[in-house]
Amino acid sequence: MSVAEMETTAAEPVVTLTPNAIKQVKRQQEKQGKTGWYLRLGVRGGGCSGLSYVIDNENDPDPEFDIVYEVEDLKVVVDRKSALYLKGTTLDYNIRNLMEGGFVFDNPQAVRSCGCGTSFTAK
Repeated sequence: MSVAEMETTAAEPVVTLTPNAIKQVKRQQEKQGKTGWYLRLGVRGGGCSGLSYVIDNENDPDPEFDIVYEVEDLKVVVDRKSALYLKGTTLDYNIRNLMEGGFVFDNPQAVRSCGCGTSFTAK
C-alpha cells in the first residue's frame, strides 16, 4: 500500500491534538523547512519511568508499520506498536512546560509518570 493509499484509508486518531499543539507543530515545521511533513508520535524504551515519548517529523511513513491520519491539515503518523501505548492520549502545547519543549502528553494508559512528564509507565 502506498502512502497516498494509506492516507485515504486512515484510521481514527490515535492521539488527539489540541489546537495549541497543532498550531505549534505547524509553526515548528515551517521554521525547520518541513511544512507538509508528517508529525511522528511514538514511544521508545527509556526514561526514568520505562517508556519515553517521541515527537519528530517524518517525510516517508511506512504503510506496513504506521497508522496515518490527519487533524486540521496536519498529517500525523504513529507506528502500530506505539499506538498500543498512546491510544486515547491528548497532546497539548503549554508554555508553562518550556523546559520540555512545551508539549504535554495526557495519557490515560500511564499509571505513573516522571516529574518532567517525558516518560511513563504503562498499565
